Amino acid sequence: MPGARFGVSGGDEREVIFETVRVGDVQRVAAIDVETGIEVVVQAPANAALVDVRDLALRKLKRALSAESEDPPPPRPGKIV
Repeated sequence: MPGARFGVSGGDEREVIFETVRVGDVQRVAAIDVETGIEVVVQAPANAALVDVRDLALRKLKRALSAESEDPPPPRPGKIV
């Protein structure tokens, strides 16, 4: 399963690419939205089921995409240093 598709609120489907890398006892799964290029990463134990880790990455990507579509928060007082 090289990628996946999921529906969004408008009925459109989006394509997602998954990248899985194992480093020692940990697997790192990145989910990348093809249309926007937004990438999220999750890490899990190497013995975790890949389908579960990909599902977690996909849910995190959906949340990141929905947060991007919302209006940005109003500016707050102060200065970022």
